[in-house]
Amino acid sequence: MELKTFRGGIHPPYKKEATAGKATVKSSVPGEVVIPVQQHVGAPNTPTVKVGDRVEAGQKIGSSEAFISAPVHSSVSGTVKAIEERPNFTGAPTNSIVITADASQPDKWAEKKDVSGLSPEQIREVAKEAGLVGLGGAAFPTFVKLTPPKDKPIDTVIINGCECEPFLTCDHRLMMERPDDLIAGLKLMMKVVGAQRGIIGVEANKMDAIDLLTSKVSGEPGIEVVALEVKYPEGAEKMLIEAVTGRRVPPQKLPSEVSVLVQNVGTAIALYEAAALGKPVVERVLTVTGPCIKEPKNLVVKVGTPISHVIEQCGGLVGTPVKIIMGGPMTGWAQKDLTASVVKGTSGILALDAATVDMNAEQRCVGCDQCLDACPMFLTPNLIVKSARLGKWEEADKYGARDCFECGACSYVCPSKIPHVAYVRKSKAELAAASEVKGGA
Repeated sequence: MELKTFRGGIHPPYKKEATAGKATVKSSVPGEVVIPVQQHVGAPNTPTVKVGDRVEAGQKIGSSEAFISAPVHSSVSGTVKAIEERPNFTGAPTNSIVITADASQPDKWAEKKDVSGLSPEQIREVAKEAGLVGLGGAAFPTFVKLTPPKDKPIDTVIINGCECEPFLTCDHRLMMERPDDLIAGLKLMMKVVGAQRGIIGVEANKMDAIDLLTSKVSGEPGIEVVALEVKYPEGAEKMLIEAVTGRRVPPQKLPSEVSVLVQNVGTAIALYEAAALGKPVVERVLTVTGPCIKEPKNLVVKVGTPISHVIEQCGGLVGTPVKIIMGGPMTGWAQKDLTASVVKGTSGILALDAATVDMNAEQRCVGCDQCLDACPMFLTPNLIVKSARLGKWEEADKYGARDCFECGACSYVCPSKIPHVAYVRKSKAELAAASEVKGGA
């Protein structure tokens, strides 16, 4: 079997064995959920409820009139206890809606309806009203991605089933457990954008998913499964497009520039759920694992569930964790406060020990250029860091700060343990702040 891939990248140990074969199970509902009103890239939402209001699971509780936005919904039935700033997964105080959950939570989304008659406009509206965002972690509003510029027709929809981050297996489990819903979601996306070709890209360390999906799409016109080399970051949008189609997205351009739409496995299934069940994004599957998790699992978790509650569902912590991460080890966020809650883009919670995490301090760059060799975007991470250290943000941008999608390959290979991604994030924040100042001048 010929495996497709891209230039560059790295081969970290994947450490998926603890959960790859474990079916997803439902987490219990916490007594209280904390739902940040901003869980997407784009304009902030405004709460549409007030303290003391009774809310039902699936009820919209925050929205915006802006085009690039996605509403949030209550993940539980209960009572609004507070609307206040709480720390989110980045540690930043974020306007959040705190809801006390009822003891009993009804199953509201059990009856499926036929979606074959939905028009492209209706499917887009479904995605918008469901608050659907990229569930792989990017959290970009799906409605916007399903509305490409009229002068950028889409001919190919790619479903990202790579799940190339170490430890994470939630997408693998979704492919194994819900292949029909995944394919149904892909078909809806193809219909929306008028694409004739649909591709599900899966890394070759998930041959069971490749075989199952290949059998499922047999006879489906225009849909195929493509096996990809096991390499990080194979699942990054631009890398995946290059590997599967041979097309290269230009710097600071979107996939629509090369007539492609990319969506995550979980996003495709969530779109189908929204269309067939009327279910908004109120829960998601995530992987809870690492050497300091007593019973690693793939869990279905309500949005707004505190990290501490999720860990309790897996038997709690064992040993001495030196780092707890929301997301994957390459792109996730280290957590200081376990009251921070699961959001739409949360793909995992990892509890890592000293043997797993390199705690060595950052050293001086030795000029080895390994970061350049590893970068899949042909950037110069070493020069971005150098510019950022000097506070030369425009210079950092010239070297590719805003083109970087923060995969962390550069940091992984760096013998000096330089946290390149931290410097990139700082550069982006400073560039965005400068842009806002110019815009308001």
